[in-house]
Amino acid sequence: MSTSDDNAKQISPEAAGDDDAASSSEIEKKEQGNGSFGPVTLFFILGFAVSLILGWVISPELLYSQKKQPIDYNHLLHVAEVDDGCESCHFFRADGTFSGIPKLEMCIDCHEEVQGEDPEEIKFVEEYVVKEREVPWLIYSRQPDSVFFSHAAHIKGAKMDCVTCHGPIGESETSRVYEENRITGYSRDIWGKNIAGFKKNSWDRMKNG
Repeated sequence: MSTSDDNAKQISPEAAGDDDAASSSEIEKKEQGNGSFGPVTLFFILGFAVSLILGWVISPELLYSQKKQPIDYNHLLHVAEVDDGCESCHFFRADGTFSGIPKLEMCIDCHEEVQGEDPEEIKFVEEYVVKEREVPWLIYSRQPDSVFFSHAAHIKGAKMDCVTCHGPIGESETSRVYEENRITGYSRDIWGKNIAGFKKNSWDRMKNG
């Protein structure tokens, strides 16, 4: 056998040892990489969960301020006293436009003088009727100037009932808190409180005031 063959035999075990060492090193690196995958994934999941909580729960609460209506209005009491339900106060004009919130002149016939001893009634007559001042109602459904909403298309055309969009507001005895967006100045009721889009009732994500 030649000298070169002997050298090859002598080198082969050493080379094999180096190969084994290299393989072991690669395996250790892979194991270390796999081991770091767990904490990274956990960190990502926790960060995502915190982002959801901040974005969908905490931020909306900080974004909206809460205000009370100037008069705590009792819809149930008034609905019982009128003949045409909602349309007695919220009606269509002759030109087809919607009247919206009633003006003071519609209220004076019944409230020219204080009716009973309700503090809200006294406040309404003394501060607004006597002084001939319009009540500065906070309108839950006020839209941007660039938006036009046709009540006629929904009520007259589609034959929809008021409750479908506004909920059973005719049964309410007090005015809900008005939640105003601190940035835009619009009511939270335009889109509803559930920004995720889930709803239990038809009016949950629509304007309902």
